[in-house]
Amino acid sequence: MGIVLGPNRYGKAETRVVRVTRSGAPGGSGGRHRIKDVNVSVSLSGAMADAHLTGDNAAVLPTDSQKNTVFAFAKKHGIETIEDFGLLLARHFVDSQPTITHARVEIDEYSWDRITGGHSFVRNGGEIRTALVHSDGDGAAESVVSGLQDLVVLNSTGSEFHGFIQDEYTTLAPTGDRVLATAVTARWRHRNTGTGDWDDSYRTARHHLLHAFAETHSLSLQQTLFQMGRRVLDERDELCEIRLSMPNKHHFLVDLEPFGMDNDNEVYFAADRPYGLIEGTVLTDDAPPAASAWE
Repeated sequence: MGIVLGPNRYGKAETRVVRVTRSGAPGGSGGRHRIKDVNVSVSLSGAMADAHLTGDNAAVLPTDSQKNTVFAFAKKHGIETIEDFGLLLARHFVDSQPTITHARVEIDEYSWDRITGGHSFVRNGGEIRTALVHSDGDGAAESVVSGLQDLVVLNSTGSEFHGFIQDEYTTLAPTGDRVLATAVTARWRHRNTGTGDWDDSYRTARHHLLHAFAETHSLSLQQTLFQMGRRVLDERDELCEIRLSMPNKHHFLVDLEPFGMDNDNEVYFAADRPYGLIEGTVLTDDAPPAASAWE
């Protein structure tokens, strides 16, 4: 039996970059500033088997160099959108190094809201914007998956759950009115990397996720998941596939009878674990092959 090296990649994970764009005098505190706070992870692959098999690092670009490239590009090019920044980095690593044939760049963005004036901010406690970029070099095979995580939403009514399997271990009672809450992780695949306005695409996809959640009378979280994905794809032609992961943040009615009180769907215990986890993919029937887009 022979032993061979399988698929492999390496890179620098979680390089935190805060880029301040200043519109005032250079180095001054005046003017109106803009904050981009991102976490960048790079993975590279290619003709680097010798690093594993013999310890020969001649084909390896050090991960420290990858980290420095992220910082240098943040200064040189700025960070407008994480999709564009990811494509810029991925293309650079493949095009500048003959031994590197594929680059994967994943970026999380943390939002800051302006407090007052031009240079005071407060960290937004909401969801995290995400982007996953793959590239074989400028003009070659590329993909962009945008998305978000930890988008916490709740419907205080308009949700049912009944008609499910009941066996000897079932204690859950069917209900025609329950709280439905979840923390949405959603990622959507673009048909190509020439989408154009990444910010507009993100804002409107997020908008349709929220409105589909709010406007769906839910018989199950699975049904809500599908309607959310369907709404995004119906409204955004540049997107072809969306994957959602939605934990069911259970809210259980508290038994107040020992205290002589009724509880008509008013007081709940919010349980953090264990929780149901609903995951699913929604895609258009003409979606192009995903290749490595989701890896």
